[in-house]
Amino acid sequence: MAHQKSDGMNYAPEGKAAPVVKKGEFPFAAVALDHGHIYGQCRGLSEAGGELKYVYDPDPAKVEKFCATFPGVEPLPSLEAVLEKPEILLVAGAAVPSERGPLGLRVMDAGKDYFTDKTPFTTLAQLAAAREKVKATGKKYMVYFSERLHVECAVRAGQLIEQGAIGRVVQVTGLGPHRSSPASRPPWFWSQEKTGGILADIGSHHFEQFLYWSGAKSAKVLHAQVANYHHKQYPEFEDWGEANLIADNGSTNYIRIDWLNPAGLSTWGDGRAFILGTEGYIELRKYVDVAREQTSDHLYLVDGKGEHHIRCHGEVGYPFFGQLILDCLNRTENAMTQEHAFLAADLCLQAQVMATRIE
Repeated sequence: MAHQKSDGMNYAPEGKAAPVVKKGEFPFAAVALDHGHIYGQCRGLSEAGGELKYVYDPDPAKVEKFCATFPGVEPLPSLEAVLEKPEILLVAGAAVPSERGPLGLRVMDAGKDYFTDKTPFTTLAQLAAAREKVKATGKKYMVYFSERLHVECAVRAGQLIEQGAIGRVVQVTGLGPHRSSPASRPPWFWSQEKTGGILADIGSHHFEQFLYWSGAKSAKVLHAQVANYHHKQYPEFEDWGEANLIADNGSTNYIRIDWLNPAGLSTWGDGRAFILGTEGYIELRKYVDVAREQTSDHLYLVDGKGEHHIRCHGEVGYPFFGQLILDCLNRTENAMTQEHAFLAADLCLQAQVMATRIE
């Protein structure tokens, strides 16, 4: 499956191979192929030197398609068969969102690290159970927040902020329009119970990137709203949401996410982020430079020296995956701390719980 520009569900960026381990040092498996993000997760780990050995999903068609993309992976008959393989160090999964938490508990109980697609949970109870399981097992519950980890301009923004390019980050605005593509969506996509709602689902990307870029260690949801403006045939569905946060360090965050992406856009979503600092600001045009060029990963930096357009595509890479592999082998936390992953999850679940619905 190539890098899909039209369809966000199957968006799986291809990077350059940058192995951090020798072949065979980091065997991993893939299960629960419900969301196409599993391709991005596995590709990222493989490019960093991980060895994808096994796959399991109850749907043979999904397994067949997966094996065509990753030749050499061996299908297994059950989840148990995967979890019983002693050499497997990490299990990647992209289950239906409501099943991601329970699956993670089983993976950690089997003595393996877990790498799930976002959103990692649909309820606060699932988050609490995972926190307990991480404590009990010492295993990792890592999350594929692809809109930062697998976007080169977003990675570059983090590097520039770390270097002090815009001073102290005081505000982040995240815009996340997505194309709903009703004809290609599975039934679970329209279920509130199975997806957790729009703020829990695609909101999780934005809360995570805010925490990362602002350096916040905690944050509070001040306000949240959701609506279903345009998908009335799916009464539970939310196709629009917004939220405001304030962090412990004084940074603020506004996010607006939706499933209202028009058919005329050349990509699945015109994802943007605006990062305001005390000494400059950054704008990210993640997937397209709308009406100008259809390439991705445009970063605009304005600082004390001038205005800069930095093209990041093919220039930055995706360091998260190599860092995650080394974290699993060395029991370190360089890719992402466990607390950071759980805090992003906590915030999106809290926002969802307190959101008022516009009728």
